[in-house]
Amino acid sequence: MTDLSDIKAEARARAFARRKLAWGQGHAAQAGLLAEVLASHRGCPLAGYLPMRTEIDPLPAMEEAARHGPVGVPVTPKRGLPLSFREWSPGCEMADGGFGTLIPAAGNWIVPEVLIVPLVAFDRRGGRLGYGGGFYDRTLAALRAEGPTLAIGYAWAAQEDDGLPLEDTDAPLDLIVTESEVIRP
Repeated sequence: MTDLSDIKAEARARAFARRKLAWGQGHAAQAGLLAEVLASHRGCPLAGYLPMRTEIDPLPAMEEAARHGPVGVPVTPKRGLPLSFREWSPGCEMADGGFGTLIPAAGNWIVPEVLIVPLVAFDRRGGRLGYGGGFYDRTLAALRAEGPTLAIGYAWAAQEDDGLPLEDTDAPLDLIVTESEVIRP
């Protein structure tokens, strides 16, 4: 394989398999370290995500953060645009957001200063392999152009991969939090 898209597809396939195994094994306090990291940013606008399939679950940490300040979840736009974030709270009414996602049925739009980023694979240098749509790369570029934005990659430790096929447009992570450690690139 020499085409970068083929190399990324192969890396994603391997990472999805590792993620599925990690998800199957579970972890009782998987969001504990994430909650600790977020505690130092209480009151700052924050955006997380609602887990799908075998993604590690940030909801316990997001629920704690929502007691202290606004928390949003992504609303997926048309391809080629950055994400926007609608305010979320535990138990709020949800609606179909397309692409198999749910979004709050109503609520304010927020601009996060702290962003919990889902991913397929990561490395210890802050590299992130996403799903391939570029939504988080565009979103982080837009947010960082407006001001400081802390990007926290959240993943199972098994999703680590030192050989990620990255491009210049792949937005780096500032921290990576797993169920077992906090990695500071």
